[in-house]
Amino acid sequence: MKYKRILLKLSGESLMGNKQYGIDPDILAKYAQDVKSAAEKGVQIAIVIGGGNIFRGMTGTASGVDRIQGDYMGMLATVINSLSLQGALESIGMETKLVGGLAIEPIVEQTSGKRVQTYLNQGKIVLISGGTGNPFFTTDTAAALRAIEMNADIILKGTRVDGIYTSDPEKDPEARKFSNLSFSEAIEKKLKVMDLTAFTLCQENKMPILVFNMNKTGNLVKVLAGENIGTIVS
Repeated sequence: MKYKRILLKLSGESLMGNKQYGIDPDILAKYAQDVKSAAEKGVQIAIVIGGGNIFRGMTGTASGVDRIQGDYMGMLATVINSLSLQGALESIGMETKLVGGLAIEPIVEQTSGKRVQTYLNQGKIVLISGGTGNPFFTTDTAAALRAIEMNADIILKGTRVDGIYTSDPEKDPEARKFSNLSFSEAIEKKLKVMDLTAFTLCQENKMPILVFNMNKTGNLVKVLAGENIGTIVS
């Protein structure tokens, strides 16, 4: 495998499948199976999932929810998603640990880079919930921070599209795909790979990001093996 230790970032919306909100059990089972296949290749895997399928802080603010409370509600949504994926992984025989920016006894331990690395070295899949534990930061920023803390080789950002394009390929048939980009090119071209805080954190710490289609079965293992899938920013 090309990558030995990864941070897999999944959006909460990806768990919805074709639903309007919530979690699609078929998507959950598929993701769990893909992660199991990767782990069985000897790759150490930590996972950060967003919470947008349940609650998004910024959207809540627009409907009158206090921003700080809204962000904490969003963090709790990531805990629900992480618990769901943890259950799906354990149901197919994987050992897991759930840690987070928000410690919630008895289900979520407080995260730290050292703790995550210890669990990874024990062969466990680590789910990291609760964002950074602070309002005003996205789960993209949490993923960047956790990847750097755990000394990951790369952040794999699983999406519904197969990489980064000049514009939204779901709306623009003329959109062109990039196979690789530098951090400065992505900023210059205003490509929304991650939010700027997360992106800057990755750039400063030389943490590469690979964006790929997680919804295609087998893609995760192919990416880990070094196949030319998706777009890499480095």
